Amino acid sequence: MSAVDIARAVKDKTSSAIEATEAALARIARHDAVLNSFTDVTAERARAKARAVDAAIAAGRDPGPLAGVPFAVKNLFDVKGLPTRAGSKINRDLPAAARDATVVERLEAAGAVLVGALNMGEYAYDFTGENIHDGPSRNPHDPTRMTGGSSGGSGSAVGGALVPLALGSDTNGSIRVPSSFCGVFGLKPTYGRLSRARSFPFVFSLDHVGPLARSVGDLALAYDAMQGPDAEDAACATRPAEPVSGLLDQDIGDLRIAVAGDYFQKNVFPEATEAVGRVAKALGVSRTVEIPEAARARAAAYVISTCEGASLHLDRLRTRPEDFDPAVRDRLIAGAMIPAPMVDRAQKFRRWYRSRVAELFKSVDIILAPATPCVAPRLGQVNFVLDGVEMPVRANIGLHTQPISFIGLPVVAVPVPLEPMPIGVQIIAPPWREDIALRVAAALERAGVVAAPPPKGI
Repeated sequence: MSAVDIARAVKDKTSSAIEATEAALARIARHDAVLNSFTDVTAERARAKARAVDAAIAAGRDPGPLAGVPFAVKNLFDVKGLPTRAGSKINRDLPAAARDATVVERLEAAGAVLVGALNMGEYAYDFTGENIHDGPSRNPHDPTRMTGGSSGGSGSAVGGALVPLALGSDTNGSIRVPSSFCGVFGLKPTYGRLSRARSFPFVFSLDHVGPLARSVGDLALAYDAMQGPDAEDAACATRPAEPVSGLLDQDIGDLRIAVAGDYFQKNVFPEATEAVGRVAKALGVSRTVEIPEAARARAAAYVISTCEGASLHLDRLRTRPEDFDPAVRDRLIAGAMIPAPMVDRAQKFRRWYRSRVAELFKSVDIILAPATPCVAPRLGQVNFVLDGVEMPVRANIGLHTQPISFIGLPVVAVPVPLEPMPIGVQIIAPPWREDIALRVAAALERAGVVAAPPPKGI
């Protein structure tokens, strides 16, 4: 059942929050041995919350729009009583969190029920979903394939229908990549839209948090519940909440939509081209626009990510280098050695690039682009061939997501259910216009062009 359907059934008393919770816990117990999406299952906490929701309904109180809806969170969000792993070995030695992350508190205040924490790439520096400490999360459509990362457990848990909602984080594509590989909907909001308070950072100037779900309605419902200012995150905007759930049925005929050309039509496998083509055809889009200097934007994103990440982890690199995933450790060490003038140039370019893309959005409302260059690669796959050139998989899965998160634009990743594996398309909007990206996604869902396919691998 969708989050919308669960909440409706719980409020109508045709079902109960405890029934929905027990069903989710049973699915996790039955299928997660294959998917490896969960690192922690908070069963007793979930049952206590579910009983509280049912008691509120019995007393005639409204427990909130997500009444009884099970959800799980990437294990970089603080969960009271658990150490915040962030996919690492080192963080397991930290004291248990004393309080939930803000977004977890807001979802539970809306009636949702937390059932656990999810596998992820170490310190979120990953595009594959492979973790040497906890093992790889596995794709629900083919467990021999990657989930994508770094929110791999989030994509796997939602794609496998273990929970209807999950939270992830996205620095360079870590919501959109798992959404694409696992065949689910994902929302990377505008930078600063949702609070990151009490979550473990990767790159402060690029980190976003957001939901993954099996439908646009569920995505919007979770997003609405998490909105609002938060003084505990210095980057969180002071804008009031701007709910979108009631806007999804609005007509999109007046929107100016274009396909991203040039850079975004290179380095793609045929399935990525097919997916964007299907979405564009359904929307009646024939216009193409060029996002200027996207390749340089990706390069600058790499520079900023690796140097900020290195700064965050410098003490751990000095004292416990052997406890890192070697691939993560080596990239962070490289980041620590990037010359300051290069970082300065990347930040100056970022300001220029943001202003140029803002100019572009004066003539278009939405831009379509691939979410990933291919469907999910095989676990352990090291290289693939793009445009005749052999490239490393891990470094190049985010080819088309990095130039977008670099300037904090809101994006909805929508799943196109190709055979044998789904793949995602990015619906990119101007800052603070999550509403129009979600409206376009909803129109495509109604038309049957995008959908979260049933899991085939469990």
